[in-house]
Amino acid sequence: VQLQASGGGLVQPGGSLRLSCAASGRIYSINAVGWYRQTPGNQRELVAAIPASGKTNYADSVKGRFTISRDNDKRMVYLQMDSLKPEDTAVYICNIYAAPSYSDYSYDYWGQGTLVTVSS
Repeated sequence: VQLQASGGGLVQPGGSLRLSCAASGRIYSINAVGWYRQTPGNQRELVAAIPASGKTNYADSVKGRFTISRDNDKRMVYLQMDSLKPEDTAVYICNIYAAPSYSDYSYDYWGQGTLVTVSS
Protein backbone atom coordinates (compact mmCIF):
# COMPACT_ATOMS: atom_id res chain seq x y z
CA VAL A 1 0.00 0.00 0.00
CA GLN A 2 1.33 3.40 -0.96
CA LEU A 3 0.06 6.86 -0.09
CA GLN A 4 1.04 9.82 -2.24
CA ALA A 5 0.32 13.24 -0.83
CA SER A 6 0.35 16.42 -2.89
CA GLY A 7 -0.85 20.00 -2.82
CA GLY A 8 1.54 21.56 -0.35
CA GLY A 9 3.40 24.77 -0.98
CA LEU A 10 3.92 28.36 0.06
CA VAL A 11 0.84 30.43 0.81
CA GLN A 12 0.25 33.80 2.43
CA PRO A 13 -1.60 34.09 5.72
CA GLY A 14 -5.33 33.99 5.11
CA GLY A 15 -4.89 31.92 1.98
CA SER A 16 -6.07 28.43 1.12
CA LEU A 17 -4.60 25.14 0.02
CA ARG A 18 -6.09 21.78 -0.80
CA LEU A 19 -4.08 18.70 0.02
CA SER A 20 -4.73 15.40 -1.72
CA CYS A 21 -3.68 11.90 -0.81
CA ALA A 22 -3.94 9.03 -3.27
CA ALA A 23 -3.94 5.47 -1.95
CA SER A 24 -2.80 2.65 -4.20
CA GLY A 25 -1.80 -0.97 -4.00
CA ARG A 26 -3.50 -3.93 -2.42
CA ILE A 27 -6.41 -2.46 -0.49
CA TYR A 28 -9.62 -4.31 0.31
CA SER A 29 -11.23 -1.66 2.49
CA ILE A 30 -10.31 1.67 4.01
CA ASN A 31 -11.83 2.00 7.45
CA ALA A 32 -10.53 5.36 8.58
CA VAL A 33 -8.54 8.23 7.15
CA GLY A 34 -6.72 11.16 8.64
CA TRP A 35 -4.27 13.98 8.23
CA TYR A 36 -1.49 14.67 10.69
CA ARG A 37 1.17 17.34 10.80
CA GLN A 38 4.63 17.61 12.22
CA THR A 39 7.13 20.38 12.78
CA PRO A 40 10.83 19.96 13.65
CA GLY A 41 11.32 18.94 17.26
CA ASN A 42 7.63 18.30 17.84
CA GLN A 43 5.50 15.22 17.91
CA ARG A 44 3.15 14.36 15.10
CA GLU A 45 -0.31 15.74 15.86
CA LEU A 46 -3.70 14.83 14.51
CA VAL A 47 -5.23 17.55 12.36
CA ALA A 48 -8.40 15.90 11.09
CA ALA A 49 -9.82 12.43 10.77
CA ILE A 50 -12.77 10.45 9.51
CA PRO A 51 -12.98 7.32 11.67
CA ALA A 52 -14.98 4.21 10.87
CA SER A 53 -18.06 5.81 12.42
CA GLY A 54 -17.96 8.46 9.70
CA LYS A 55 -18.09 11.37 12.10
CA THR A 56 -15.28 13.76 11.34
CA ASN A 57 -13.15 15.20 14.09
CA TYR A 58 -10.68 18.06 14.08
CA ALA A 59 -7.95 19.50 16.25
CA ASP A 60 -9.26 22.54 18.12
CA SER A 61 -6.69 24.71 16.37
CA VAL A 62 -8.16 24.03 12.91
CA LYS A 63 -11.89 23.74 13.61
CA GLY A 64 -13.91 25.92 11.29
CA ARG A 65 -10.95 26.41 8.93
CA PHE A 66 -10.06 22.91 7.69
CA THR A 67 -12.29 20.30 6.10
CA ILE A 68 -11.39 16.66 5.58
CA SER A 69 -13.13 14.53 2.99
CA ARG A 70 -12.71 11.23 1.21
CA ASP A 71 -13.65 9.66 -2.10
CA ASN A 72 -13.88 5.93 -1.57
CA ASP A 73 -14.21 5.06 -5.24
CA LYS A 74 -11.06 6.95 -6.14
CA ARG A 75 -9.25 6.03 -2.91
CA MET A 76 -8.54 9.68 -2.27
CA VAL A 77 -8.37 11.72 0.90
CA TYR A 78 -8.49 15.51 0.87
CA LEU A 79 -7.81 18.32 3.29
CA GLN A 80 -9.19 21.73 2.41
CA MET A 81 -7.34 24.35 4.41
CA ASP A 82 -8.74 27.88 4.56
CA SER A 83 -7.78 30.99 6.54
CA LEU A 84 -4.29 29.62 6.93
CA LYS A 85 -2.08 30.95 9.69
CA PRO A 86 1.71 30.93 10.07
CA GLU A 87 1.33 28.40 12.89
CA ASP A 88 -0.17 25.96 10.37
CA THR A 89 3.27 25.63 8.80
CA ALA A 90 4.26 21.96 8.96
CA VAL A 91 4.71 18.77 7.01
CA TYR A 92 1.28 17.29 6.51
CA ILE A 93 1.07 13.52 6.46
CA CYS A 94 -1.87 11.44 5.35
CA ASN A 95 -2.88 8.23 7.05
CA ILE A 96 -5.29 5.43 6.29
CA TYR A 97 -6.37 2.49 8.44
CA ALA A 98 -7.01 -0.20 5.90
CA ALA A 99 -7.28 -3.94 5.34
CA PRO A 100 -5.20 -5.26 2.44
CA SER A 101 -7.52 -8.21 1.90
CA TYR A 102 -10.85 -9.59 3.09
CA SER A 103 -9.27 -11.88 5.66
CA ASP A 104 -6.65 -9.43 6.92
CA TYR A 105 -6.66 -7.20 9.92
CA SER A 106 -6.49 -3.47 9.28
CA TYR A 107 -3.20 -1.63 9.55
CA ASP A 108 -2.05 1.95 9.65
CA TYR A 109 -0.38 3.22 6.49
CA TRP A 110 1.42 6.55 6.19
CA GLY A 111 2.31 8.84 3.33
CA GLN A 112 5.59 10.68 2.94
CA GLY A 113 4.23 14.10 3.80
CA THR A 114 3.85 17.36 1.95
CA LEU A 115 5.23 20.66 3.21
CA VAL A 116 2.89 23.56 3.84
CA THR A 117 4.49 26.93 4.54
CA VAL A 118 2.32 29.88 5.56
CA SER A 119 4.29 33.08 5.34
CA SER A 120 4.11 36.58 3.93
